[in-house]
Amino acid sequence: MLLGTHSPRLDDKGRLILPAKFRDELAEGVVITRGQERCLYVFSKREFAGVHEKIRQAPVTSEDARKYLRVFLSGATDEIPDKQGRVLLPQILREYAGLNKELTIIGVGARAEIWDATSWQKYLASNEETFATQAEEVIPGLF
Repeated sequence: MLLGTHSPRLDDKGRLILPAKFRDELAEGVVITRGQERCLYVFSKREFAGVHEKIRQAPVTSEDARKYLRVFLSGATDEIPDKQGRVLLPQILREYAGLNKELTIIGVGARAEIWDATSWQKYLASNEETFATQAEEVIPGLF
């Protein structure tokens, strides 16, 4: 399970070092793609296989499903972390997420998200208040 908040830097070649706590789970390879709110999603290859299976079930006759799949998969890349735990973030994905040198990587259970550090701080600040009152509505029976 991927958890926590980490603050790596993007190097001059567009690589980032995965958080040490994530490396075991992501050692076999990762799939990085566009996420919502202009972040990047990072899945282990194993987890992405499950996501892909669900994607395959989307009806090809649904225009909304086709649009979503095109955006979600067209920028996807699969990478194997090197010995230092580094992965390359392709330019198209860096541009999509507005990534600069300072990054924030958050663990969201089955996936990680890569955010520009400033964008993450703004997102968190604007959503912390609703978080406190939202659990019952979003995930019934959680607490």
